[in-house]
Amino acid sequence: MAVELTRYDTEMTQYGPDDKHRWNGEKATSDAGHDSIDTHVDNHFRSSKGHFSNTSVDSVMTIAPTPPPPRHAFPDGGLKAYLTVLGASFALFSGFGQMNAFGTFQTHYEQNQLAHLAPATISWIGSIQLWVFFVSGAPIGIAFDAYGPRILMIAGSICYILSLMLTSISTQYYQYILAQGVLFGLGVGLLFYPSLSSVSTYFFKYRATALGIAAAGSSAGGVMYPLMLEALFKRVGFGWAVRISGLVSAVGCGIALLTLTALTPRPGPKGQSEFSLRKTFKDSKFNFLIGGSGLVAFGLFIPLFYIDSYTTSLALPHAKLVLALMNLGGVVGRVVPAILSDRVGRFNILVPSALLSGVFTLALWIPARTLPLVIVYAVLYGGSSGAFISVITPCVAQISDVREIGRRIGLLYSVISFPALVCGPTGGALLVLDHGYTGMIIFSGTTVIAGSFAIFIAKLKIDSKVLAKV
Repeated sequence: MAVELTRYDTEMTQYGPDDKHRWNGEKATSDAGHDSIDTHVDNHFRSSKGHFSNTSVDSVMTIAPTPPPPRHAFPDGGLKAYLTVLGASFALFSGFGQMNAFGTFQTHYEQNQLAHLAPATISWIGSIQLWVFFVSGAPIGIAFDAYGPRILMIAGSICYILSLMLTSISTQYYQYILAQGVLFGLGVGLLFYPSLSSVSTYFFKYRATALGIAAAGSSAGGVMYPLMLEALFKRVGFGWAVRISGLVSAVGCGIALLTLTALTPRPGPKGQSEFSLRKTFKDSKFNFLIGGSGLVAFGLFIPLFYIDSYTTSLALPHAKLVLALMNLGGVVGRVVPAILSDRVGRFNILVPSALLSGVFTLALWIPARTLPLVIVYAVLYGGSSGAFISVITPCVAQISDVREIGRRIGLLYSVISFPALVCGPTGGALLVLDHGYTGMIIFSGTTVIAGSFAIFIAKLKIDSKVLAKV
């Protein structure tokens, strides 16, 4: 006679991709333990001449192997999943979309209320905005894993709308730093990270596609807000223009709050879901991904900050459309490469998107002196940089346990917050030092290209075959 143990049905989706061998080992151990129990019980019968007590069975069963943690089933579809993608898209449209429009504010400040300050000084507003947004990722990720998205996004909506109202009545440089820099960045972070992390809990096979559709909202906002703000600055003045943008954003935040949820995995055995920074930073794949992303962030946002002032300096007709067209390219760049990445590999899209962003900057922006050339660069760069921003999150999720997705995504963005903080002022300083844009453009392109090589190493750490689907 043999005692038949319960077989634990499990899927690889409950683990991170690096846990495949660990799960195989657990399964082998479980099978071996099962066989030993069978032998133990059979021997007990023989030694007891057929007399078998219930107490003996209970004592034998206590040595059953510890089951693997309960699975997290990714539905990869369904009403709640699709509504979450919709809500995330509106959240990013309202928050990150307006952050993409900072170039419009940069040019307006240079020509109006902050005209007495150098462009590099003004750019600190946008850089602090980016830094607070990025550095808030780690604590927001921890809070998301513990409490879910709802309370975070309510707080984010309040901070974000309040920051716009305060910006609309600001008159001094320090006021813009506090309102449009610190408070705005925090509000956008509280909307951004819970939104993308929530989408990740619903999708596995089509995760990059879902995240790409959600991230396209930020580029759509990046198209609308510059055009809307530029028109409103002329019609109703700065204060009411910013207030109206805040009211529009409030509608988007409201839709996000009504539709976005997270599919939270059941907790596993004690100690299974503990997050360890030491363990995380021992992961060489994650280290190269963070290092490469930091280099990319050093140069990636410079065109978004300065393309508007560049076209204005050339006195080109319809110059104000260029930033909107760059973000329009980002709409396509966030969706199409994301869909492709689910088929050909996410790192296989992330690496060339970063590389092409740097190449486009060096090859097309430097010689661009006419409106058609500037537009070609803006659209192509918007597409390639949008692809990078869209695919970086599913790449983090791909090498992470599902119970640590929020914290790992937040950790990556917190680390790259520091190069993002100084990229704008560095670009402005090079602009003054070089008495032109060429030095700044070279800096932007070369740092992004260098980052793409580091991310390529991360890809090889996952699979050493260059053409492998990773």
